[in-house]
Amino acid sequence: MEQRISKSKFKPRALEYFRQVEKTGREIIITDRGKPVLKIVPYTEDPEKELEMLRGTLVKYDAPTDPVGIEDWEALS
Repeated sequence: MEQRISKSKFKPRALEYFRQVEKTGREIIITDRGKPVLKIVPYTEDPEKELEMLRGTLVKYDAPTDPVGIEDWEALS
């Protein structure tokens, strides 16, 4: 699970948090007034490894260029 830190707490200890991400590989979310605004994640040279979790999740479209929702438009009736 990621760690959440406010901007004000992050700023003076930024290098410490960067090293923590490098060492543990865990993400850090930076918040501004409680809302997430930034995510610090470890760098990877292998984008395929990062995309592995998406494998097999693509939905198949038989006609991707056809308009969608034609039957939803009242003006066409």
